[in-house]
Amino acid sequence: MHPQATRREQLLRLLLERKTGLTVEELAGRLHVSRNAVRQHLTSLEAEGLVIKGATQATGGRPEQLYVLSTAGNESFPRKYSWFSELLLDSLRTEKGEDALIARFERLGNQVGTQMQAAHRLPENPTERVKHLAAVMQELGYEAKATELSGRQLPMIEATNCVFHQLAARFPEICHFDLALLSTFVGRPVVHDECIVRGGHVCRFKFKHT
Repeated sequence: MHPQATRREQLLRLLLERKTGLTVEELAGRLHVSRNAVRQHLTSLEAEGLVIKGATQATGGRPEQLYVLSTAGNESFPRKYSWFSELLLDSLRTEKGEDALIARFERLGNQVGTQMQAAHRLPENPTERVKHLAAVMQELGYEAKATELSGRQLPMIEATNCVFHQLAARFPEICHFDLALLSTFVGRPVVHDECIVRGGHVCRFKFKHT
């Protein structure tokens, strides 16, 4: 166990190593702290959704509660999703070509946009749909907001964070996924007016009336 790791990090790593879970007593012994200190850490980690109660363990007396990592707890450790995604996209681009990769992202964006439509009670008004979409994107990590424009134009969406930035830097075709998703969700054509990957300060999406 890394000597510089905090007790909290050490506790999480112990649970990562023991998938079946550990009791308060076992954690206290391995961390060399009191049971009360362990309980305080567990209470905090449960509140954050990183640790959950697992099964109980027979001890010959009163069964003891096991604690395990939640899905979010497991995901708090480093993953190499981006690296693996790059391998897949590079293979697809080499095998099928750039146009096929763009077409794949457009189909995927349309599919996800349709699924998101079904999951939300969308207003009929396109302006309200754009505002609703900005809120959904915010939940997905885009740091997005809808900005009103003059005249009869629909609001535009500005996102200061590209959730696919590392991938999109190598595979700009990914932007077609965003465009297809946004267009399908709102029901209007969309223009990618500014792009972070292309050197812009934000990702700016403008919607057409028809």
